[in-house]
Amino acid sequence: MRRLLRLLVWSSLVLGALIGILRATALRWYRLPDDDPFLEASVAPTLRGGDWVVLWRLTPPGYGDLVLCPEPDEPSRIVIGRLLGEEDDTVVVKGDTVTVNGNALDVERSCLERDFEVESPNVGNLVEQHCQMEVAGSATYMRGSTAGHKLHPLEIKREVADGGVFLVSDNRLFPYDSRDYGQVDRETCRETVIFRLVSKDGFFDVDRRLTLIR
Repeated sequence: MRRLLRLLVWSSLVLGALIGILRATALRWYRLPDDDPFLEASVAPTLRGGDWVVLWRLTPPGYGDLVLCPEPDEPSRIVIGRLLGEEDDTVVVKGDTVTVNGNALDVERSCLERDFEVESPNVGNLVEQHCQMEVAGSATYMRGSTAGHKLHPLEIKREVADGGVFLVSDNRLFPYDSRDYGQVDRETCRETVIFRLVSKDGFFDVDRRLTLIR
């Protein structure tokens, strides 16, 4: 019995030390704000405000990754967007479609859950959107479509300056991204969203717990 207790104690210490090292160097868990309606709408359908996620910070984010960064003009506030433009890239966003250096990102299919609802950050009513799977580099991820809606965000065209990245929201109808706050300094944009531990509804939300984020 004493040997078993000793083994359990040592195992707990080793596990605790390993978690501490990972947290200090490679991983961080983070709860998305649930009091910022513009951010919450912009990350749908991939995430929701109140979700607990794991952030990878050992290697720099790459093209197609969903990243968490400080807002350029207000570093105390975070922004979350898809890294779809790097230095010297020309990015065009028109409705659903993102074009990078003249090449439009592919849409493969509808999501398994074809439709979802999101709260409009402007007026607070629930808006139904269509969900599609988009491809950027090696990442295939969900995006919220503008299809069926009369009002779309304005078309923009931007060239990404040296040292910067351009972020685009997964929700194309209610974006909060580099169209609003400009390009982000790559040096400040170090964390990639890789995993959702539990959703805002807790561990018993089976469909959204322990999910890989792309």
